[in-house]
Amino acid sequence: MRILACHDCDLLTRLPDRAGAVSLCPRCGAVLHRHRPDSIDRPLALAFSALVLFLVALSNPFLAMKSGGFVQETTLLTGIIELWKQHLYGLGGLVMLTCVVIPLAQFMGLLYILGPLKAGFRAPGSIAIFRAIGHLNSWSMMEVFLIGILVALVKLAKMATIIPGIAVFALGLLTVITIAAMASLDPPLIWEHLEHER
Repeated sequence: MRILACHDCDLLTRLPDRAGAVSLCPRCGAVLHRHRPDSIDRPLALAFSALVLFLVALSNPFLAMKSGGFVQETTLLTGIIELWKQHLYGLGGLVMLTCVVIPLAQFMGLLYILGPLKAGFRAPGSIAIFRAIGHLNSWSMMEVFLIGILVALVKLAKMATIIPGIAVFALGLLTVITIAAMASLDPPLIWEHLEHER
């Protein structure tokens, strides 16, 4: 039996240890805990897949524009570099942060925490890193970036022939896998493991 405070009304409630159960607050009806199966194995596998897809998206051509025999290829970082060249440092830095640095930090952080937990020990600094991952989640904007790319594709298709590269498909898969990885995490259980391994 565990005691958990409700996130909405702060009522302390004893939770039964039943697999597959959803626990509701007896006072306000808010969800206190939802059991997620394989809450270490699944996010670990998804985080590793996301890291591989992220490296594929960074290292391969993103789009190619063909117009009048002239072909220009772009990569994921090309837009950021162009923003810097136009002295839009704030915007370039924000795009770099939300589309490259924060997602990469999330995947690396999950691998750093979940890999050792799977092996039966806690890596140094895991508690601070897991707390940071929770805060960084709202700053990861890869899905917004992907929607922006799709809008740009529709606009540019009238002016030139657009050839999507491997990185576009990798980014699409990466967005789905990132959402799945964060949804499959069971934070209360991870915190339990981190405290137990301490």
